[in-house]
Amino acid sequence: MLLPRSVGAASSCPPLRCSGSDALTMVYDAGSASACIGMPGGVVDPLALTALSPLDGRYAAKAAALREFLSEFALIRYRTLVEIRWLQHLADEPAVSDLPALETPVKDVLNKLVDSFDIDDARRVKEFERETNHDVKAVEYFLRQKLDGVSTGTPDRLAAYVHFACTSEDINNLAYALMIRDACQRVLLPRMRALTAALRALAHRHADLPMLARTHGQAASPTTLGKEMANFAHRMNRQIDQLAAVEILGKANGAVGNFNAHALAYPDADWPGISARFVQALGLSPAAYTTQIEPHDWIAELCQALGRYNTVMIDLCRDLWAYIGIGYFRQRAVSSEVGSSTMP
Repeated sequence: MLLPRSVGAASSCPPLRCSGSDALTMVYDAGSASACIGMPGGVVDPLALTALSPLDGRYAAKAAALREFLSEFALIRYRTLVEIRWLQHLADEPAVSDLPALETPVKDVLNKLVDSFDIDDARRVKEFERETNHDVKAVEYFLRQKLDGVSTGTPDRLAAYVHFACTSEDINNLAYALMIRDACQRVLLPRMRALTAALRALAHRHADLPMLARTHGQAASPTTLGKEMANFAHRMNRQIDQLAAVEILGKANGAVGNFNAHALAYPDADWPGISARFVQALGLSPAAYTTQIEPHDWIAELCQALGRYNTVMIDLCRDLWAYIGIGYFRQRAVSSEVGSSTMP
């Protein structure tokens, strides 16, 4: 027997048509308007063949679910979200006395900017970036343009508080934290848990199926297929728990981490408290002590946890490969596929 082939998430690309009868395989192309090309049976966009990363070519279908969270479009969208939430948070803080509480129509406009942010909005931000040569400033200009004409009674003041007291890292570190958090929670962890559940099911189904174990590459004492699968299910589950437990941090404390501009504008405000409440409202943990840059220690911790999980996966793949090599398992042949350029 052989474990079922893992199937990636379905592509979110729109359906395409070609003149031939061959089924289309959706392939991501970062340079095309539709973000997809068809293979085979359609004309291959040269931009796909010159992509720098196979994630945007051969392996695009496997990584498709991550585009919503880890693409440049996603980064622009999350930056926009952080800027808007900061503006809304300031308006809710009585200590920021010159910024009035936002009226319901203004709140609706701001929330709609987040909820309906689309590719055209991202393109507009990129147009501003071409002018400013600054990606975060481009988001600020985009929001100022969107807020132009919004009736608040104090439109100039509202526009002035977009990006108030922020350094680019305040926006970036929070945007990246949200991107990584959502990619983990909505894509990686569900798939990791599904794979563990599949292995656990195999372990129960074949708990009594005898199998000769191997040690030092040679035949050893008996075991069962179920027990060998349970080994990996247990190991994977431990690493999943540790990955899910990583504390994701964020900061909003200005150009050197000391609230300098904040305190100059409103010296009586509790800026550490205001900042902490804002970060927590985003679903993150406040990083109390930073320089201009959030130190990203948590990203190292998350990557190490993910690396340990991948090490377990490497062990699983090597064992399955060895079982195929000694005839315990047999690969499921697909008539159109070629396993080697030299062997049948």
